[in-house]
Amino acid sequence: MTAAAPARTLDRARTALVVIDVQEAFAKAVQRFDDVAEATAILVKGARVLDLPVIVTEQYPRGLGDTVEPVRDALGDGAARLPKTVFSAARADGFDLQGRDQALVCGIETHVCVSQTAHDLLGRGIEVHVATDAVSSRSNANRDLGLRKMEESGAILTSVETALFELLGAAGSDEFKAIQKLVM
Repeated sequence: MTAAAPARTLDRARTALVVIDVQEAFAKAVQRFDDVAEATAILVKGARVLDLPVIVTEQYPRGLGDTVEPVRDALGDGAARLPKTVFSAARADGFDLQGRDQALVCGIETHVCVSQTAHDLLGRGIEVHVATDAVSSRSNANRDLGLRKMEESGAILTSVETALFELLGAAGSDEFKAIQKLVM
């Protein structure tokens, strides 16, 4: 009899949220952009409730604009955004998971920056969870390809609601009530 594989669920003491390039210039080109922006904002709000580190990147912000308003609003005043020109957020100057060994990843584009970030993190021994309802690309084919490639490389596919309730772990607290309001 073989031993069961270890559970691969998110743990709030181990997890950082990585928000990749949810920027203004992608709004018209990326499939389901508004849904992804809203799902990302929910993740950011949930991460704040659960006191998780949140890393937000912007690909070439001078050309592609700021992080979109729903995500900026969820971050609150004074939250740092990390500018980058590399595709992988993990290779950007200043990228820091603050000692966490799990990353919950979301953003734009699934097959480029999200995928390259996930692969770099996996290569560093970080457990990567990708919120599939908070990622997209300009085409559904590229989104699907990016998700498949990440999963085949060891990333765990999840959803915003699944991830937040995994991180929460139990009902009956003020945190539960706050998360419940975000996803209901």
